[in-house]
Amino acid sequence: MLKYAFLPIGKKTMIENATQFGAAVASARKALGLTQRELALAINSGERFIVDLEAGKPTAQLGKALAAAKAVGLRLAATGNPQA
Repeated sequence: MLKYAFLPIGKKTMIENATQFGAAVASARKALGLTQRELALAINSGERFIVDLEAGKPTAQLGKALAAAKAVGLRLAATGNPQA
């Protein structure tokens, strides 16, 4: 099974659901001293999207979610066997 993890630079944490992903984005955003509004502006999105993303809303748009993760220094890494 192929798994994905968003990893803050220098730290490895497996992310397996929307709630964990949102928490990782929120934690990284706060560590950078950014408000939800500032992050939203940085990725050309609305603040409501960041609120929903950080709350773990499973229907958040993937493209925007990846942009938010990248903006706060999270990287996507695939682990496991993609053939499984």
